[in-house]
Amino acid sequence: METQAKSQTVKNVVLVHGAFADGSGFKALYSELTKKGYNVSVVQNPLTSLEDDVLATHVALDRIGGPAILAGHSWGGAVITEAGNHPNVAALVYIAAFQPDNGESALQWLQTAPPAPENGVLPPDEKGIVYYDKDKYHAGFCADIDADEAAFMYASQGAFYAKGFVSPITDAAWRHKPAYGLIATEDKSINPDIQRNMYSRSNTQVTEVKGSHVIFMSQPEIVAGVIIEAAQAVSAQ
Repeated sequence: METQAKSQTVKNVVLVHGAFADGSGFKALYSELTKKGYNVSVVQNPLTSLEDDVLATHVALDRIGGPAILAGHSWGGAVITEAGNHPNVAALVYIAAFQPDNGESALQWLQTAPPAPENGVLPPDEKGIVYYDKDKYHAGFCADIDADEAAFMYASQGAFYAKGFVSPITDAAWRHKPAYGLIATEDKSINPDIQRNMYSRSNTQVTEVKGSHVIFMSQPEIVAGVIIEAAQAVSAQ
């Protein structure tokens, strides 16, 4: 099935959001890809666990019914690392995203560098849910979009259960499939050096973009370009 996915022209894209957000943030990226002829699906992660988010991603991949580029932002990178073994996935795109290896969790990588002063990830509450500090959300998460859009993003964020952050990857899909990564050089939520360290050890093809953690919103043309590059590369095989 994997060979079959790579032997076809890839015109499908599945987008996976991260924590402290939901799928509505992908609207600009969706528009860039669809106007170039791509069929785009946006996963609404439940954010209740790694397993639940992987299941939601598999549902989208099943429904799309053909080879696809699977792209994930932030926490969504951990999700696509596990979900990317689905036979419809031809390549992976990491957008300022976690890229753990087998036995590693997203939290392990987050702790490899001190947080930026702007970072507003709060400790889990009494229900085990992690939120982002409202006062730091704009500066720490999405500094290069306007304040109104940032306020909407904050209001629409999902309830992210902390157990996802500590769940280890069992079978890293980037070990089996081509991987592309975008590093957000002004990222205050995932230190850019963490992104560089993850991507360099996995032989990921990297593009550095000057922007905040949400480069898919502030610079959707560049992010779409990398996704299209991945689609064209696997279509040519």
